Amino acid sequence: MKRHTLLRNLLFAGALISSLPLLAKTSPVDYVNPLAGTLSKYELSTGNTYPAIALPWGMNFWTPQTGPMGDGWTYTYTADKIVGFKQTHQPSPWMNDYGQFSLMPVTGGVVFDQEQRASWFSHKAEVAKPYYYKVYLADHDVTTELTVTERAALFRFTFPEEANSYVVIDAFDRGSAIKIIPEENKIIGYSTRNSGGVPENFKNYFVIVFDKPFKFTSVALDNAIKTNQTEARGNHAGAIVGFSTRRGEQIHARVASSFISPEQAEINLRELGDGNFDRLVKRGKARWNEVLSRIEIDDNRIDHLRTFYSCLYRSLLFPRTFYEIDAVGRAVHYSPYNGQILPGYMFTDTGFWDTFRSLFPLLNLMYPSMNKKMQEGLVNAYRESGFLPEWASPGHRDCMIGNNSASVVTDAYVKGLRGYDIEKLWEALKHGANDHLEGSASGRVAFEAYNRLGYVPNNIGVGQSVARTLEYAYNDWCIYTLGRLLGKPDSEIDIYKQRSLNYRQVYNPDKRLMVGRDDQGNFNSLFKGTDWSDDFCEGNSWHWSFCVFHDPQGLIDLMGGNQVFNHMMDSIFVMPSYLGMDSRDVIHEMREMQVMNMGQYAHGNQPIQHMVYLYNYSGQPWKAQSHIREIMHKLYNHTPAGYCGDEDNGQTSAWYIFSALGFYPVCPGSDQYVMGTPLFEKATLHLENGKKFVIEANGNNDLTPYICSMKLNGKSYTHNYLTHGDLTRGGRAQFVMGDKPNLKRGTDAADAPYSFSQENQ
Repeated sequence: MKRHTLLRNLLFAGALISSLPLLAKTSPVDYVNPLAGTLSKYELSTGNTYPAIALPWGMNFWTPQTGPMGDGWTYTYTADKIVGFKQTHQPSPWMNDYGQFSLMPVTGGVVFDQEQRASWFSHKAEVAKPYYYKVYLADHDVTTELTVTERAALFRFTFPEEANSYVVIDAFDRGSAIKIIPEENKIIGYSTRNSGGVPENFKNYFVIVFDKPFKFTSVALDNAIKTNQTEARGNHAGAIVGFSTRRGEQIHARVASSFISPEQAEINLRELGDGNFDRLVKRGKARWNEVLSRIEIDDNRIDHLRTFYSCLYRSLLFPRTFYEIDAVGRAVHYSPYNGQILPGYMFTDTGFWDTFRSLFPLLNLMYPSMNKKMQEGLVNAYRESGFLPEWASPGHRDCMIGNNSASVVTDAYVKGLRGYDIEKLWEALKHGANDHLEGSASGRVAFEAYNRLGYVPNNIGVGQSVARTLEYAYNDWCIYTLGRLLGKPDSEIDIYKQRSLNYRQVYNPDKRLMVGRDDQGNFNSLFKGTDWSDDFCEGNSWHWSFCVFHDPQGLIDLMGGNQVFNHMMDSIFVMPSYLGMDSRDVIHEMREMQVMNMGQYAHGNQPIQHMVYLYNYSGQPWKAQSHIREIMHKLYNHTPAGYCGDEDNGQTSAWYIFSALGFYPVCPGSDQYVMGTPLFEKATLHLENGKKFVIEANGNNDLTPYICSMKLNGKSYTHNYLTHGDLTRGGRAQFVMGDKPNLKRGTDAADAPYSFSQENQ
């Protein structure tokens, strides 16, 4: 008898062990930490993120709210109280939010004030997934869960035994309204709170439907609770609905909103289907896995997997969907530019100054059908406002510099996107290069002076003159490139070809750096390369002097050749990080560079993020490999302190995605990706055209950053770049990695990536 029992136990154990790989299989979304980057504050950013509970590119995000109403730092990891669960459209704390409102369950008494309703919570009793959030609110003995669709959300509140359980709905201040409809267990309202960039008729209409009748109702206006009333309108409206609950009783709230109308909000509510919470959670998880698994990683270093997929999650949140689906299935949008309801796609909440660099190239490579819709949205933005946005949230905003819509449009077309009105976008690019929308960053500030002199002077009342000149020169190259692809005549595009070399106008050979000039051509006599701001944007000359994306060889020639150029780049990492800290009032970007102890290298801000890849142009690709691996290891992780500065709408995350794969789009608008160092043993790109591109580096580990040799589709490959066609045709790149650099591979001039001046020799 005992022998039979032992045999059965052994058989059961064997069956259990054989099933462990299946049971332990982890999907990509399971590696994501939405709390990465939330250990941030005004003075120092480790991401400046919040846990965005959303679907990819969703119209509405939801987040637990720990900060007071109107605070851009809506959720910070160091907080210990939650005041509500907020629908948010915030792209960053610096841009702040619009169209927000919140729900908050409470017990014990009728309250509305955010401090009075706040509850202690612990991260140990918190679960954050991209598609699901759960937390225990200790002061109210309530567990709150929420899950989402693109435009709707479902809450599940688990209450205690309580005669007086409530849910507070806060429509926020600066103009809101609310109405309780008890016979339908429903609340409707709108919020107008915004931070700019909206027409006068802007409203975010919301609808909330509970699955239990209300025992108690009241409204609030400017924190004054008004019982036995069902409507409120004014500066700050809200509502409180109450229930009698059993311990463990679950009450659901179905929520949706619309920028179009209350009726459209009801249509958007249909996204929840039958309202089965667990089924919606599974659906949200499946959607995230669908988009995240486009890049399949095979590696056993779990921390790297967590960092990679957390970064990929951040890369797939913005630009935000700003269109809705009407009753007959058509895409329609409220225009944040003219306030009208119009057909077609619209996207928002992105700053091209950040995201042209690698976020949009990532979309073009892995999610081109999504960016095709975004290009259609840009067509609509131009039709509705006369300009392409440079920073949209939700409409034109006056933030950052450059005319990088030219890059976003050109790179999409170069990478093969079609099916939208490219002629209208061509018209938009030319217009934006020769005009400026007052009160915004759209078009070009100081375009008249730039077009006349070839640079933006630093004595005409326009700041950041060198930075603007460098970006306009690159933007002109993008316009020229697109015009050539479209077959435009030389008479139309030669001016942009000529202006593509305007970066030379602000290069000072005595300093071997970019230096501001006045309108008489005189260089700034007080120039110090480590001084921040003035002629530069959120950086100094050491950060900006390498921002010649389209012509690195031309820059190398200006500086005196490869040896001098490499010495200049090497110097960035050896100059003390405190230099320049006394040049102006300290901003967080300065502090983030200083504390990273990497000299003057400031990866926490965008202008320098491509710089290490430039060693591939100057005959020393192994230095790029060493620095890139160090940046990935030192400056990125999946924790609340996961970044070295602002995450910035997917850009800093997309840098990591490309770099971990082993290549990076130094020059969007070209068809090349510049080589770096693959992080993983194997990565497979599942492309939308059905092809696969496999990147293999067998035995790759944290101590082997250097490319000893490489094969592309079985043939030895020494070039320091891959083309878009190499990837999209499918194939295989095989790397042999080592702990010592190969000082010969990729050093020939023929191995260097594209440069504009070489093309025109």
